[in-house]
Amino acid sequence: MKPMAHLGVGIGWRPEIADAVERLSGLDWVEVVAENVCPGHLPESLLRLRERGTRVVPHGVSLGLGGADRPDAAKLAALGERAVALGAPLVTEHIAFVRTSSPVLEAGHLLPVPRTRDALDVLCENVRIAQDALPVPLALENIAALFAWPGEELTEGQFLTELVERTGVRLLIDVANLHTNRVNRGEDPAVVLDAIPLEALAYVHVAGGIERAGVWHDTHAHPVPPVVLDLLAELRSRVEPAGVLLERDDDFPSEAELAGELAAIRAVVTAGPAAPAAPITAGSADAARTEPDPIAEPDPVAELDPVAESGPVAESTRTRVALGQAALLSALVAGTPVPEGFDRRRIRVQARALAAKRADVVAKVAPELPVILGGPDPYREAFLSYAKDRPMTSGYRRDALDFAEDLLIRDLPADPAARRRLTLWWRDRAGAKPPRRIVRWARTLSGRAA
Repeated sequence: MKPMAHLGVGIGWRPEIADAVERLSGLDWVEVVAENVCPGHLPESLLRLRERGTRVVPHGVSLGLGGADRPDAAKLAALGERAVALGAPLVTEHIAFVRTSSPVLEAGHLLPVPRTRDALDVLCENVRIAQDALPVPLALENIAALFAWPGEELTEGQFLTELVERTGVRLLIDVANLHTNRVNRGEDPAVVLDAIPLEALAYVHVAGGIERAGVWHDTHAHPVPPVVLDLLAELRSRVEPAGVLLERDDDFPSEAELAGELAAIRAVVTAGPAAPAAPITAGSADAARTEPDPIAEPDPVAELDPVAESGPVAESTRTRVALGQAALLSALVAGTPVPEGFDRRRIRVQARALAAKRADVVAKVAPELPVILGGPDPYREAFLSYAKDRPMTSGYRRDALDFAEDLLIRDLPADPAARRRLTLWWRDRAGAKPPRRIVRWARTLSGRAA
């Protein structure tokens, strides 16, 4: 596998810190959440960064390549459009599933795939479909998880190595996620780093989190802790990463604090010589790869060497993966029984985290709702009550409308003035009249029957 082009030290671009990002000295590149930008209407801040020569990489969160279904062609096309519009050298996504199609459920979050042969077969075929559809190379990120699947057949290192061997995909290693999985799943980050093909490394993520009641939450809303910087140093001792990026998604600190975190990351990256990554061992599906050549110039990502392709995945394999993912996701978002073998306490923690995230995102998508409902606390209480038996089946904007309609069906909020405001809000966005009382009763009864 040929080496990655040099990226340097970067930061996740977010609208809330756009001005600060433009002023950060020594910034080499930025990453944007692909779904949050429109190719035809790129934010002025991103355009100015591009004009200055700052590279921009789109980072997708909604493909769900680890899901049982084949990748959505429209989502792949949209990700490719963003790569072209941003002049990106590559695009990145996650080794995760985010939805099921039977029943139709959305997690609104990245969930771990089981490390089984079936799941790996499905993931590899989905990755190859994505690679064929995208105009630039693809890299995939290891995710943070609160729980483990029962009956796993492969270690994290084995799973990632075989994924690379069978598809030629790059890896985006998040060292904060390695720490999360050490706390939550008992996995040794050093063992993972020793086992994976680091010559496939595209770049590295660094982020903060917090531990509560023995569970590490990968919040992206706290400072990067020393233990995560130590893991970055562990990785740096094995290979010189082409790029390292700081992620921050909430509770944004001052510009000086952001600059300080970037300086700490840069200090680790430049601390000393790194050992070269070992080539993939012989006997793998891609044993013909040679030692990587030295990086000649920091230009777009080099083409990946071709890899052998296996035959199509049997539909029975996809069905088995689908059944397992549907049972888990239904337990997480629809209150059905937890499947056998899972840690029930951890599943309850994950379910609460998903509901809380859902409430937070809906409040950002529809900031009028907390105002109409009397403030953040009444809004949150009402939304979490709604979410208990109303799983998300589409995006967050649809979820906001469904939440408002559910309140109106139940003649809420109790204050008539607030209910009128909510009715107007819902009607303006849904393009329909509020449901009449008889329709509300019918929907309520049908929901209870379901």
